[in-house]
Amino acid sequence: MTTRKRSGSGSKRQLKEKVVQIYESFFKENEIQKITPDQLGAVKENINELFSQCVETLGHEHNIRIMYAMQTLCGLVHATYRKTTAESGFDIINLLVGFKNAEQKMQKLLDHCHNFLTGEYPDSLKGLCLKLLLVFVTGTENVSQNTLVEYIMITSMFECLMQLLCDTPTRQKHGHDVVLLLTLLVNYRKHEAANPYIVKLSILDDELALNGYGQVITASLTEFCRQFTLQQSELQNASWLSSLTNMVGNMFISEEGAFRTQQIRANNALLLALYEAIHLNRNFITTLAQTQTDTSLPPSPSNTLNAGMTPADVSNMYVAELMAQPSNLLVTFFQYCSIVMQDTKTEGGSNTVKLCFLILSCIAEDQYANSLMHDISLTFKVHLHRMPMRHRKITADKLALSQPLASTLLDLLVEFIMSHMMKKFPMELYVLCIGVIHRVLCYQKRCRIRINYQWKDLWTALITLLRFLVQNETNLTKKMNIFDLSIQVVNILNLFITYGDTFLPTPGSYDELYYELIRMHQVFDNVYTMGLRYSTGDGEFKDYAQKLNNTLINIRAIIKHFSPKIEQWLTSQGLSTPSEDQILEVVRKNYDSLTLKLQDSLDQYERYSEKPKHTQFFTGMVRNVVSDTRQTIDFTSIDLQVILQDFSSIS
Repeated sequence: MTTRKRSGSGSKRQLKEKVVQIYESFFKENEIQKITPDQLGAVKENINELFSQCVETLGHEHNIRIMYAMQTLCGLVHATYRKTTAESGFDIINLLVGFKNAEQKMQKLLDHCHNFLTGEYPDSLKGLCLKLLLVFVTGTENVSQNTLVEYIMITSMFECLMQLLCDTPTRQKHGHDVVLLLTLLVNYRKHEAANPYIVKLSILDDELALNGYGQVITASLTEFCRQFTLQQSELQNASWLSSLTNMVGNMFISEEGAFRTQQIRANNALLLALYEAIHLNRNFITTLAQTQTDTSLPPSPSNTLNAGMTPADVSNMYVAELMAQPSNLLVTFFQYCSIVMQDTKTEGGSNTVKLCFLILSCIAEDQYANSLMHDISLTFKVHLHRMPMRHRKITADKLALSQPLASTLLDLLVEFIMSHMMKKFPMELYVLCIGVIHRVLCYQKRCRIRINYQWKDLWTALITLLRFLVQNETNLTKKMNIFDLSIQVVNILNLFITYGDTFLPTPGSYDELYYELIRMHQVFDNVYTMGLRYSTGDGEFKDYAQKLNNTLINIRAIIKHFSPKIEQWLTSQGLSTPSEDQILEVVRKNYDSLTLKLQDSLDQYERYSEKPKHTQFFTGMVRNVVSDTRQTIDFTSIDLQVILQDFSSIS
């Protein structure tokens, strides 16, 4: 629109600018935030009227007015929430809508939102509509104390959100916001009252919707993994000294590392979404192993590892080859886990890793998920990132062998065990890690499945962990119960000893297991001595120590049985340093005279339950997601040209 220059037009232009200034200051929340508690009660009617007029305007025939009414609602609701949070004694419903018409006005607003999200409306309006719903849901730190969300519970938006996920172009633009919104709604009073979103998500069997949900998560995690792989590849192409300086101990401390940590935190919302889907909906498991073809990225803050970076050279042959490999949500999640598990020293990093382990626990308990992971016809090359450590060389990346995902999962867990034995010992994470291993082995034993896996790597990791616990017993027992973890570790070894014939690949695998137990006998002797010392005292770990020593019965019997036989054979042969093959031959010839005790419940575990053990953890994680979302919602920047183009294309 053009403006003619004429006498007196200057004052009109100035008046127009003043209106714009007032409107902009409103969105910056300056005006409402300036109001004192005494004034707040006086302007309540004005706020109620503004809210009401905006809702009425959503039914207007002029699309531009609808857009600005929606934007005004976003700013008004956002500012009002902030004010009621800062000033106690004001109810958000009364201040924003008014008790008298609250149900009617909110119902009308949500009906309009439903209409915009499901109808033939431009993407800009759908996006703003989702942002308004996110503003409502993230209004308070604790989503369960957000009284306005109750109206969204009454008027279910679930079906229209699923519709957005089913349509590929819509999912590409709004998928992240849809999945985020749904995740927060699922967590509204989830253990206190009936939540329709939990019920509907748990029974959802629409394959398109479930795949869309999974593809939103896969897209963000894949992009993060791609950027991380590119950066690591660039580091490895630098000089050896430069690589060592940049990588050892500084992964999450440098400026680049700090940004990575920020991006991992941003992705926690998607990890929560993945957890809820796997935990609640058994139908979702089928999407985990489906090859992904939707490579589009959702418009979210977690899209890139560093938004300010120039895109790296994708011609890097290794990275290009890696990204060209067939993939699915499980592949991507395992690779993502291998990255985030490198940071357990910070509280935020530790919480992310815990969430990953809880997801892995749910996967490892599911019969169908296990059947997918153990299917030898479903093999993938998964690049698991390894933490830089001083005692092992930084080698150039090589593509992993194509193998079933159960083998990849075990590789991931073995790597975690070997790389986190540190002074600040992450006990809870180790317990969860060992629990996932136990679940996978129980499935293999139950279904008599033999995978071609290097079991020696797992045995070595478990024995090394036991050695670490014994060596650091004095310091660790002051802070935590190392006996419970030791019992779990020993029982996994007992599972191999007692039931290994049902899932180990060859009889020779049994020989190798016994060889490792005999070779590392000193570790088990030290564990037994430690248990004996605590079990004869009156400390808090007495019962655990007694139980630990009981679990060692068969391992000690094996050591006591074969050690004299080996010594006797060495004497007869006049040898002092036998080879591995010679020891294995002695073991094979002396199985018959070995007597072991049958131990009960080795293949039993307590099934995962969120409540009550992890309720507080998830409350904290949801709080963080709410806080991060509230800070990143952008509803102020509306491009008028884009809006006009959108509406013209619709009409």
